[in-house]
Amino acid sequence: MRFTPSLSHISAGFVAVLVGYTSSAAIIFQAASAAGASAAEISSWLWALGIGMALTSGGLSLYFKTPVLTAWSTPGAALLVTGLSGLSLNEAVGVFLFSSALITLCGITGWFDRLMKQVPAPLAAAMLAGVLFQFGLQLFGAMETQLLLVGTMLLTYLLGRILLPRYVIPLTLAMGLLIAALQGMLEVETLSWELARPIWTWPEFSVPALIGVGVPLFIVTMASQNVPGLAVLRANGYDTPASPLITSTGLTGLILAPLGGFAFNLAAITAAICMGKEADPDPKRRYLASAWAGFFYLLTGIFGATVAALFAAFPSQLVMAIAGLALLGTISSSLSAALKDDEVRDAALITFLATASGMTLVGVGSAFWGLVAGLVAYHLPKIVAATRT
Repeated sequence: MRFTPSLSHISAGFVAVLVGYTSSAAIIFQAASAAGASAAEISSWLWALGIGMALTSGGLSLYFKTPVLTAWSTPGAALLVTGLSGLSLNEAVGVFLFSSALITLCGITGWFDRLMKQVPAPLAAAMLAGVLFQFGLQLFGAMETQLLLVGTMLLTYLLGRILLPRYVIPLTLAMGLLIAALQGMLEVETLSWELARPIWTWPEFSVPALIGVGVPLFIVTMASQNVPGLAVLRANGYDTPASPLITSTGLTGLILAPLGGFAFNLAAITAAICMGKEADPDPKRRYLASAWAGFFYLLTGIFGATVAALFAAFPSQLVMAIAGLALLGTISSSLSAALKDDEVRDAALITFLATASGMTLVGVGSAFWGLVAGLVAYHLPKIVAATRT
């Protein structure tokens, strides 16, 4: 069966990339600067990250016919901001290669796939709802400073859901851009379009750096990114095998690390944008949204820092609003799936609350700990019952 893309696919892919870049591109600049990268080398980092995410998102989505979206490791980049201080750029590349090699090993051995199969579907849905919950709150929080902009976008969304449900997100985004332009909030006057140029950096391997930065980068990427990323797929009913996905992101990191591709992983929040009904009512067609996201990743890679600056020119309230509106349906369906089973409801609620709390323990984010807490709550009654018999 041949599927053709539509405006909703293109819009979902664009919004996913927009949200990803505006939410964390600044951290990439900080991480690269911490390693002493020049402006040209920072542009190379953005080139490598864009190209890597384009190849993995587009390639995996088209191959598996599943909305697989990849991303850079945002918590990993945050870790690098402090972790790379005092290291040379060559040592940093050695760290990236080491972490990517460990990710590749996890994919090839298949242990990550076997581990995730032990997670009950309601807990995966609860974790997804918890991850996305803050975006729903930010939608209404943005009204405090930009009532006209966000209020108009919300009204457009509500009317669009009734009149043109398939095109509700592109219409809402267009309305937001129009209001922002009329209010003079789009800061695009100083932008200049320049092609990024990849710069190769030879790796150096320092045992203290590999242990002190490489291992934490691997753990954070797997626990805070790949775990919720695969949970998003499972919560939306996609049973794509995890091993080839993890292996592909790890190999991509091995290839692009010398150019600045520090870590690639499955996306969670932005992936959910491509998996909602707004992307396509038919779940079998939603992979076209993530394939389009791969195309936009390609553009961001080619133009590097210029595209990051363009996304930064969008008012933050517009980005928060479009992200929250694009994720409303997913939050709703995830909460419904998480809480519908009486036997798992308490464990799912604990997973949701712990994930939504945003806590960070030993450098690992709340999505991982929410899942751990939920699994404990899920299995503990069974263990206690078994010991009594």
